[in-house]
Amino acid sequence: MLFDIDGTLLRRAGPHHREALVAAVRRVTGLETTTDGVPVAGMLDPSIIEAMMRQGGASRRFIRDSMPAVIETAQRIHVRNCPVLKRRVCRGVRGLLRRLQRAGVVTGLVTGNLTRIGWRKMRQAGLAEFFRFGEFGETAPTRAGLVRNAIRRARREEWIGTGASVSLIGDHINDILAARANGVRSVAVGTGILDMATLAEQHPDILVPDMRSIRLDMLL
Repeated sequence: MLFDIDGTLLRRAGPHHREALVAAVRRVTGLETTTDGVPVAGMLDPSIIEAMMRQGGASRRFIRDSMPAVIETAQRIHVRNCPVLKRRVCRGVRGLLRRLQRAGVVTGLVTGNLTRIGWRKMRQAGLAEFFRFGEFGETAPTRAGLVRNAIRRARREEWIGTGASVSLIGDHINDILAARANGVRSVAVGTGILDMATLAEQHPDILVPDMRSIRLDMLL
């Protein structure tokens, strides 16, 4: 079972993530940038950083050369500044994760967050214990690639068999498309910035207002 983070597990987690990206670009490159005008929902962090730097006038080569240091710096900044997020957990999340845990289901993260940012959010939300592994924004160029990597890793580690049922739970159109590209079940939840009607237009396999509506028999 694969889960997105922002808008899916957590809601309104605060500005600290975006602020870490902006501060990292400034610290590494000297550029003053912003996420204003960047459609960050559903994007991978490296793509957000690239869009910010392009708006700031950086060349493709400069962005490419700077990216590793910006990514590392953003993670260090966020780990220091991320607040407690236990009150930001979306409705039904803890209950579903506990049921999956009791059923012995392997759960992983698939998120555009950089690795240390994603895990820090999970620890600060009290959810890290539920997830065995994750694929994060810097480990593949697309969200579909993250899902593919997650499935391959789960099979390689023999956590799941070749014919195992896999679901991706997310709040954005990009989650639905990534699931479809990998031939896995898409579960869309209306806890992000997109309304239910917009999600329904993409025909996810399951569409629910929040995770309180998800039963195990819908996923397994």
